[in-house]
Amino acid sequence: MNEILYTKIINSTAHRASREENAAYIFNNPSLFNDLFTAAITITDKNHHKACWIMELVLERQLDLIFPKNDIFCATLPQFRNESALRSISKIALFLVDYNNRKTKLLSDKNIEVITETCFDWLINDTKVASKAYAIQALYLLGKENPWIYPELKQLLQQGFPDHSPAYQSVARKILKKI
Repeated sequence: MNEILYTKIINSTAHRASREENAAYIFNNPSLFNDLFTAAITITDKNHHKACWIMELVLERQLDLIFPKNDIFCATLPQFRNESALRSISKIALFLVDYNNRKTKLLSDKNIEVITETCFDWLINDTKVASKAYAIQALYLLGKENPWIYPELKQLLQQGFPDHSPAYQSVARKILKKI
């Protein structure tokens, strides 16, 4: 692990400016993406959520950096528990699913299975609304190729609708109209 990068991760804050500064550091030093990725998926590290924040911004602009690591990312996906990490990780999963649907089929059947199961788990479990919203959107996209997803998703959204926040209800309403 690069010491300078790890110090930047430790000192990172949730503020957008801090995350962008650290993402810019990765763009200026692309060889450090592997270290950032390792820090993000090392869920036993108390700062892994901060690495996830940075990785989200990096991958939002340059998703191809994660392509060689899709299998590792997807294998680790169900292990994330930290709510601060889950928001970023669920968004990265959405990026991958969206790319997979729009561009090249880069996700293996196993990767798609893991993302699908994990997104359903996030919806069922007591996860914060942002992670649920990204999971809902990812499941909608996955349902285009896997029609069995829509009835399950529809049932979960209808059951959970009255119990969730207006933000959740907004995303659920939009997806229910599309299904």
